Amino acid sequence: MQEEDPPPAPARDSSLIRPYARTGGRTTARHDLRLETLLSTDEDRLYHANNDQAAMMRLCLQPRSVAEISALMKIPLGVTRVLLSDLITLNLVAVHEPGDKPNMALLERVLSGLRRL
Repeated sequence: MQEEDPPPAPARDSSLIRPYARTGGRTTARHDLRLETLLSTDEDRLYHANNDQAAMMRLCLQPRSVAEISALMKIPLGVTRVLLSDLITLNLVAVHEPGDKPNMALLERVLSGLRRL
């Protein structure tokens, strides 16, 4: 009788991690982040981040809205806000609040991101 090989261990895919496990069960962000709030970073700050943080920060190499980041990361908006709030607290991303006049290009990007959800 041939000895069967054990099944291969599943690859650790970050998409298999339950979303709120990434936040340690936290559901409230420390910062007030609206859907249209823009965040950005630079490559130098990527070296101070862990893998999960760096993946989110790479999206912020060009200014992106909270809604866009949530859609592109394929994680719930609440989780995105908590994780982004952590990055803000660690000074790894910069926050750019929108002005009084709505930016139509930004609104189109937010709408596109929401449709992808």
